[in-house]
Amino acid sequence: MTDWQNQLRSNVEEVEARIQRCCQQSGRSRSEVKLIAITKYVSETVIQALIDLGQKVIGESRPQALWSRAPQFPQAEWHLVGHLQRNKVERTLPLVQLIHSVDSLRLLHAIEQAAQVQQKPAQVLLEMHLTDEPSKHGFTEAALEDLPDLVRSLKHVHVRGFMTMAALNSTPAQALATFARLRTIRERMQTAFSTSIPASELSMGMTHDFEQAIAEGATMIRIGSALFNGIAEITA
Repeated sequence: MTDWQNQLRSNVEEVEARIQRCCQQSGRSRSEVKLIAITKYVSETVIQALIDLGQKVIGESRPQALWSRAPQFPQAEWHLVGHLQRNKVERTLPLVQLIHSVDSLRLLHAIEQAAQVQQKPAQVLLEMHLTDEPSKHGFTEAALEDLPDLVRSLKHVHVRGFMTMAALNSTPAQALATFARLRTIRERMQTAFSTSIPASELSMGMTHDFEQAIAEGATMIRIGSALFNGIAEITA
């Protein structure tokens, strides 16, 4: 095993230990939190090594990279976590288990249409914009008022929950507050959607703030740099 493979194994073990410690401190079961490895900056060789270590849930932020990589690793469960343009929905949908980043009604409609044509139900999360950062995408809380009727009308899209990101330079307390807001939104919208749309998933937390996300109920955390720190073969 090479030095970088040993480093990768060490990183995976360290991240796993942190997750388990956070779950224990929060009174949660480790099985309640899914780790999604974000592979934006690593090569296919590193992805294969990660899969060999047992990490088979992989997230990509770029649709074009997903199109190239997902067919190479059919044993993995692929998630799209980055911005998705409507003209890329048709090619993306067959490759993913879950789209985390549905950030507009127009995109939601486009996914519904593509899923109907492909006869493949689409699993999605609604991305919430809960910070003041203009670079981030997503629904505002005010926009949620119009969502329940639409979500209930969808035939080919299953809304499984919500996603957000804390502000880049958040303190732990600020990150906690952002994630608490998303948890509250989920609870409110679960009531509004109906019992047939559980929308239970919370995708929140990255390398710098996943402990706070787990404490506030994250069911999915998106980890990149903590897994690949110190690995020379880092560029795709």
